[in-house]
Amino acid sequence: MRKLLSGLLDGMTPAGRFRHACRLLEDEGHSARGFARLGQMAGAGMVAAQYQVARAYLEGSGVPRSPLEGVRWMHRAASAGHVEACFSLALMLLVDPPGQGGADGLLPAMWPDGITAWPDPVAAAGWAGQAARAGLPDAQALYGYLLATGPDSVRNPQEAAAWCARAAQAGCPQGDLALAVTHLSAPDQPPGSDPDAVAALMRAAESGLPTAQYMLGLLNERGWGMARNTAGAEEWYARAAAGGVRPAQARYGVMLLRNGADSPRAIMAAETWLRRAALAGDREAAALLGDLHARGEAALPGDHEAVTWYRMAAEHGHAVACRMLALLYVQGRGVAADPAQARHWLARAAALGDAAAMTDLAATLLPEVSPGTAPPDGVCIDFRPMAQAGDPVAAFNLAVSLHRGMGCVPDHAQAAVWMERAAGAGVVNAQYWYGRMLLAGEGVVASPSQARYWLERAAGHGLPEACIAAAQIRLEGHGGPRDHAGALALYHRAAAAGRAEAMFSLGAMYGGGHDVAPDRAQALHWFTQGAQAGNAPAQFMLGRYLARGLAGPVDMAQARYWFAQAAGQGVAAARAALDGMAVADGHNA
Repeated sequence: MRKLLSGLLDGMTPAGRFRHACRLLEDEGHSARGFARLGQMAGAGMVAAQYQVARAYLEGSGVPRSPLEGVRWMHRAASAGHVEACFSLALMLLVDPPGQGGADGLLPAMWPDGITAWPDPVAAAGWAGQAARAGLPDAQALYGYLLATGPDSVRNPQEAAAWCARAAQAGCPQGDLALAVTHLSAPDQPPGSDPDAVAALMRAAESGLPTAQYMLGLLNERGWGMARNTAGAEEWYARAAAGGVRPAQARYGVMLLRNGADSPRAIMAAETWLRRAALAGDREAAALLGDLHARGEAALPGDHEAVTWYRMAAEHGHAVACRMLALLYVQGRGVAADPAQARHWLARAAALGDAAAMTDLAATLLPEVSPGTAPPDGVCIDFRPMAQAGDPVAAFNLAVSLHRGMGCVPDHAQAAVWMERAAGAGVVNAQYWYGRMLLAGEGVVASPSQARYWLERAAGHGLPEACIAAAQIRLEGHGGPRDHAGALALYHRAAAAGRAEAMFSLGAMYGGGHDVAPDRAQALHWFTQGAQAGNAPAQFMLGRYLARGLAGPVDMAQARYWFAQAAGQGVAAARAALDGMAVADGHNA
């Protein structure tokens, strides 16, 4: 009998019809009928139905999704005093209109009547205040937060604290979080100095709010308002990271690296969280991933990965990542060596204020300056102050300036002094230069053994020029024993970076006459690679292989082509080979 009476009332009273329509809307098979009935009631002026219609349009429930209609009905319900509608509209007004580049496709390019700007934190504060005064705890928390952190026209710290406290007393975790934020962000007191704020933050964190968990991790890690607790910080960061808080993902990844550097499993877990943060736009996480791969400390390190992450951080304005990306372009690590790209990223880093990039960028201009002359536009770059202050990159640039005589008389002895300092501090290019100076006795007593040491150090970092020079020293036995197998490996590394002269050397070594097994097929491959890259000796040798069939069928047409290419670059033997082929053609005729 009671069930029958309830059904009759649902069909007869407005409140009953509203409840029945809401149930239909929630039923997937009848949601369209439920929306149609709610639409009729909303059009007739029922405010609760207007709110439900707004939600249905925004969620696409029972009706195709329409952001414009959803906001229009939400504004209508809020204007009629519907508390939840006021709160929802306040939240919506705090985000960018998604139809204009915002986050979730909320609004198209036009706004409904009654809304003149979007986002609009001032209007949001007004709607949140209306819902807060009506007693909605979530709205009280939002209103307190906006009064504490919003625009100057609505800011009121005293009122903010009162509203946050009311929300917290009502058991609203967001109220605890807002209360903590209003105190922790106060400019006149250090973070964590208010025990009530810390207690509120603890309640919000324990209730499961990820933002509060991240903030509590910060307090534990930095010892704000409590004893420093690294383990506690890691635990809170882990919970916030799982909740999707990007800075927490980055901090958790850093802590996993710091505490488990010797554990492959910890490194992989750290990379996972750093990757999540980086892909969400955290430039520090992306730069750190670049460092891990560039230094070979990642679980599966790779120079191409270093390039990817440094580029991501650089494109978000990370100065050091710009400089590191430039260095990879200089060394040809993970990308083909490209001086133009290196200079581009150095310029970006310098523009972002990176002092080391400024000196690196200046050094890239040095090859364009004739000895004893000033740089372009008459601007002299003085690297000495920074070099004397201990900057190793400035020391390298000063050494290059003295060696080339940029704006001064060349001084190879002083150049060698500064180059040795930069090399000892780990500047890879300086190690290569200093090795060459020791080999040639420029400004320093010649020492093949020391030259070999410095060139091989630079080659160990993958610098293609150093790989070629160190391979030649091993090949000839300067400064140490002959090591043809080691030379072969170094030439391979330089060839992989696109150096044509290394490709020619690989062809020569595989061709025979060295302490490696001859392999004419490999020789032909590398002569072909070097010839196509424009190396004249490789073009000549490719012509010989094709003319004589040394690693396959004879191909006189291709042999003649490559002899002509080499002759065009001044290889006399190639010209003689062409003349010989012409004579032979005449006899055959």
